Amino acid sequence: MGVEGSSGGVRRRERLTSEPRGRRVNLSFNDAELEVLRLAAGREGMSPASWAGRQVMAVAQHTLVPVSRDAGDVLRELIAARVHLRETVTALRALAAPGPPAADLPATAADVVARALDAVARVDAATVAVMRERRPRS
Repeated sequence: MGVEGSSGGVRRRERLTSEPRGRRVNLSFNDAELEVLRLAAGREGMSPASWAGRQVMAVAQHTLVPVSRDAGDVLRELIAARVHLRETVTALRALAAPGPPAADLPATAADVVARALDAVARVDAATVAVMRERRPRS
C-alpha cells in the first residue's frame, strides 16, 4: 500500500511531483466530532487530515453530495418503497398471466391492489419529505 522511504519506513503515498501545497485550511472539531473523524479515517487507512481533505474536495467537485440524517432515512424509505412496488408489479403480472398462480404470490387481485396503493402512499410521503429537505433554508 505504501512506498518504501529512504529511511526504510513506509510512506503513505508517493511524493507529489507538482508544486507543494502552500494553501491551508484550518478545521476545528469538538472531541466527539474528532473521534468520528478518526474512526472514519482509520477505516480507510488514512490520516484524519487527508480523509477530511478528500471529503471536502469530493463535495466541492460534486462527486459526493452530503445528506442529512433525516434525508438519509427518507432515501432509505424511498428505496424500500421502490422494492415493494417492483414486487407488487411482479405480483400483478403473475395474476394477469395465464396458468397456475405461483406459491409466494397473493391469491387475489384485491390483495395486490391494496399492496400497490400502500406502496404508492409510502413513495408519495417520502417524496414530500425529500422536497421539504431540499427547500432552501434562507
